[in-house]
Amino acid sequence: MVDDLLHIYVDEVPDFLYEIADTPHLQRIKGVGMNCGCEYTSFPFFTALLPYSRYTHSLGVGAIVWNFTKDPKQAIAGLLHDVASPVFAHVIDFMKGDYLVQEATEGKTHAIISSSDAICECLSKMGLSVAEVSDYHIYPIADNKTPQLSADRLEYSFGNILNFRLGTMADVKRMYSNLIVADNEYGTSELSFTNSTIARDFALKALECGKVYVCDADRYAMQFLSQIIDSALKRGLLTESLLYTTENEVIEVLTSDEQGKRDWEQFRSLSQAERLSPEIDLGSSAAAYNLSGSTPAQALKDFASVRHLKDSISAYPIYNIAAKKRYIDPFVAEKGRVSELFPEFKEAVDSFIAMSFNYNILGGRI
Repeated sequence: MVDDLLHIYVDEVPDFLYEIADTPHLQRIKGVGMNCGCEYTSFPFFTALLPYSRYTHSLGVGAIVWNFTKDPKQAIAGLLHDVASPVFAHVIDFMKGDYLVQEATEGKTHAIISSSDAICECLSKMGLSVAEVSDYHIYPIADNKTPQLSADRLEYSFGNILNFRLGTMADVKRMYSNLIVADNEYGTSELSFTNSTIARDFALKALECGKVYVCDADRYAMQFLSQIIDSALKRGLLTESLLYTTENEVIEVLTSDEQGKRDWEQFRSLSQAERLSPEIDLGSSAAAYNLSGSTPAQALKDFASVRHLKDSISAYPIYNIAAKKRYIDPFVAEKGRVSELFPEFKEAVDSFIAMSFNYNILGGRI
């Protein structure tokens, strides 16, 4: 279903995009998912999702940029923007402590493109340099400052609106067909809607996607997996270079090791995340609190409420973890931002931004 979006984005994908997409470094990210490892867990919401890879997303971004600019270098920059995505994507940002910006992994983009003979050959035939395509941030249709609308944010929003069952393909077609390139309030070109109601509908659906990206299950799973990866790296089971292969290859190495297999199976079994009191010390197990005579009364009450989580009492860690809050406030040509036109949307965004993560989470399996 998500793959079908390409036919909405552009009448015909140009050959040069397919040629670059067929190179080994782009083919690699077919094995890197858009849901940052959550799809491997047993959380009911994530197990219901269809496959959605960084490759599918990247080709979609390139197609959107081409549709609106007809500029090869901008379209290629959009296509290549995730070429440096490691396995499990933003999980590696979590591992590096980059919860809130989630751009720690982008630094390798120029080096990866430069090291690819196949990509460089394609660029050379088109008279383009690596510098012209290795930083999509310089092209406002491909990327811009949040919460503006760019091809990158548009593509993953459409993909997830479908995958999260927040809308239909007909909804996506209606929203996409309403987009044009217009100068925004900053005098910069931006993908903009012409109909304010359609813009509001898109913004609200994108906001619902944003809530999924920071839900307890998502944050807990990403942090848990980041620590599994970090532990495997420190033990020498995994190497930095393996993070730039595919998820299947990394999982194969992880599960070839007794501890790695145990960790991976524990991660896979995650199906529930429960909020606990912030009084609980991070890094401690629930068992430690149940056995301690000095356990705060509130902590005891919390643990009593989650005893239905099998194995959680001794096996799963407790986290207090924040994450990047993503939302889009689209521009409506000649009218302004959706947040200016619809007070109810501004209220919804303000509520989302004000959402507190000041609580602990205990994961487990039912």
